[in-house]
Amino acid sequence: MAATNGVEKLQGTWEYVDGEHFDDYMKEIGVGFALRQSAKLVKPKLVISQNGDRWTLKSESTLKSASYEFTPDVEFDETRLDGEPVKSTIRFDNNKWVHTMRDKNGKESTITRWVDDQGQQQIEMKAGNVTARRSYKRAD
Repeated sequence: MAATNGVEKLQGTWEYVDGEHFDDYMKEIGVGFALRQSAKLVKPKLVISQNGDRWTLKSESTLKSASYEFTPDVEFDETRLDGEPVKSTIRFDNNKWVHTMRDKNGKESTITRWVDDQGQQQIEMKAGNVTARRSYKRAD
């Protein structure tokens, strides 16, 4: 079994609290205007689970729901919520879940997740010179 390095704290159901610069991040990774406008209004619920070496993340919202399964440190094909195919790798590093995505043009973005000292899930999204953040509280 792959070492989880404390990321097991991310397991469970999470409700959106707030965020900043998400529209800028979506624009930077190439999400179209109409979808960005809709996505700004969505407050997704996240469900993270583990079964042996496999992890699952489900994102559920009124706009769109999606899920993906992965094994840490193994590249996999993923479809972003805007329908774009990407190559992804997720690794666990210092109690953080680091998700690197590469689109068909080779452009990379990184989404890092961790649980802070207040028990909230923090998500930092980076692409180019843009950094966005989202916070979630535990629902279960």
